[in-house]
Amino acid sequence: MQNSSPSALLAARLRGNSAAPLVTYYDDASGDRVELSGATFANWVAKTANLLQEEFDVEPGSTVAIVLPVHWQTAAVLMAVWSCGAALLDAAAEHEGGLDRADVVLAAQDRLAELEVPADADVLGLSLHPMGLGMSGYIGPARDFAVEVRAHGDVFTPWQQPDPAGPGLILGTLELTLGGLAEAATELAARLGIAAGDRVLVDEETATQAGPVAWLLAPIAAGASIVLVRSPDPEALRGRASAERVTATLGTRIEGVRQLGRPD
Repeated sequence: MQNSSPSALLAARLRGNSAAPLVTYYDDASGDRVELSGATFANWVAKTANLLQEEFDVEPGSTVAIVLPVHWQTAAVLMAVWSCGAALLDAAAEHEGGLDRADVVLAAQDRLAELEVPADADVLGLSLHPMGLGMSGYIGPARDFAVEVRAHGDVFTPWQQPDPAGPGLILGTLELTLGGLAEAATELAARLGIAAGDRVLVDEETATQAGPVAWLLAPIAAGASIVLVRSPDPEALRGRASAERVTATLGTRIEGVRQLGRPD
């Protein structure tokens, strides 16, 4: 069924101009900038989904916990989990013992030492290096995402097709289905006023508070692209919006740029 899951939303988005930027990422604290075209982003999603499926048996019915900050790799991981037809466990649930429900945990390297992970869960650590390099100086049981993902293919075919009625996001006692995620993203994009071709700038705080339906899926559903800014420098945002041809912002107010969800 068309646009019945997050992976279907991405597939529909890529039927446009897959060579154009889809996710552009800035970290103003480190000075990093990474830009991924639709095709390159899709390759990362496919490689990650193949890794999860082939190495960890992630499929419909699996639950994957993500303990990652707002980042371009996080976007790829989220889409890969949903491409497998698995449910994403809200990272905030870790504070309530929620990781007990996870079959696989993907976490930033600097979070690995503090996590209480079930003994039977698999753990992948991400360095979040701007060039996709592996973890440095880590000694522990977690497998290195960057090393593992390289061996996997750029095209993903799920062993079982994702079920739109299957769980897609677990937020405490609340669950959204995969189909519900796609529907919520489409409705939110319309309500916020995201248009096809928009370049949507989203800052880290807004993305963290709003969640992936708002900062990732809604722009994809609308046919837009994303400029994601971590540790934003307020003095740099206006110039960046101009350089990146930003047409709308989510959360952040930049003079002369349309703020989504607010009257002009």
